[in-house]
Amino acid sequence: MTAMLWILLPLFVAAGSALLSFYIMQARLEVAVARERESLAEANAVIRNQEKLIEEKVKATEEFTKRQAFDQFLSDFRVEERHYMRENKSMFVNRKALILQERLFFRNIPLSNWVEHEMVVEEGSDIKSLAQQSSIFSTRSLSGDDRIKNSRLLKAKEARTA
Repeated sequence: MTAMLWILLPLFVAAGSALLSFYIMQARLEVAVARERESLAEANAVIRNQEKLIEEKVKATEEFTKRQAFDQFLSDFRVEERHYMRENKSMFVNRKALILQERLFFRNIPLSNWVEHEMVVEEGSDIKSLAQQSSIFSTRSLSGDDRIKNSRLLKAKEARTA
């Protein structure tokens, strides 16, 4: 019996040591896997944030280029304008009139025929302001109330799109 004990005791100790080292190595492996998963999750979060930033930058760049292309397109439109004075002399009346002619161009291509306006000029009136008021192609400045109203409309539109 003692001989059997001396033979089985080292086997039992070896089996116990192997089982103990197996559980210790299993715990170390789980810790290493947990650290790898954590670093992988952080890397995925960084990649997702970078993708979002890149998408936003691309979208902003596209909007900027569209706006720039549209501004360039609109700058290709121009108005050719000419005016001269015409005097109608009759027996009793000597009448002066300002003739304003204008047409719209896209680059070098005329988009409209000459549009003619005849305005009777009174003595002492400003001819240039009269020509600007009767022009149909030139931009007119907005009054203060119209400017405030339009800026409110633009702000409301921007708020809806944002």
